[in-house]
Amino acid sequence: MPTIAAPAALLLMAGFLFATAQAALEKDTFKTPGGDLEITFIGHGSLMLSHDGKVIHVDPFGKAGDYGKLPRADLVLITHHHSDHLDPDTLKTIRTEKTEVVLTAPCAGKVQGGIVMKNGDSKTVMGITIEAVPAYNVVHKRENGQPFHPKGEGNGYVLTLGGTRVYIAGDTENVPEMKALQKIDVAFLPMNLPYTMTPEMVADAARAFKPKVLYPYHTGETDTSRLVDLLKDTREIEVRIRRMK
Repeated sequence: MPTIAAPAALLLMAGFLFATAQAALEKDTFKTPGGDLEITFIGHGSLMLSHDGKVIHVDPFGKAGDYGKLPRADLVLITHHHSDHLDPDTLKTIRTEKTEVVLTAPCAGKVQGGIVMKNGDSKTVMGITIEAVPAYNVVHKRENGQPFHPKGEGNGYVLTLGGTRVYIAGDTENVPEMKALQKIDVAFLPMNLPYTMTPEMVADAARAFKPKVLYPYHTGETDTSRLVDLLKDTREIEVRIRRMK
């Protein structure tokens, strides 16, 4: 029997593991008055939502998943211009001539034909109401004192899908605009230190706007069990942990 050289064997194994991981992407389904909403957890800050025959990709990032094996996008949301959220090559992979791309002004110089939304804007795109929520740092800053995410550069987005309101926060802290949100059914809040929120910040925000289901995402090495413990007595919020490092 022929033998496989060690480097080749390792490559084959890596490919197998990656393919297996892709096949095993976690998914949750929510019943809405307008039909099922399926959320696929790709990894990092990358999500895929499917509802009413439309596929919505959020911050598609090639290192988070194999986008060549995922459905093309009807709609793409880009929260900000950092390379792990705005990945032009991956965007090309999932974009078609009919794909709409919603993004921020700093992203517009790198993506042609996008729909720019500023903080506070509300638009209807492909029949979906989209609200742009400010996403920024107040506490966590670079050594030069500049916030990792300055105010005005990034968006979170609230999507209304079949009457269900989904908030995807982007890279942010527990800012007042987040805490003032209302009637959020599903929320994705980032917990990747030192760039976004501590578990305590996420818990503080969640207690303020009370999403029915809360997913910490873009978590890096932060201990998600800490958030579960912090909110264990807040029974109106269901915390769900998925693979979203």
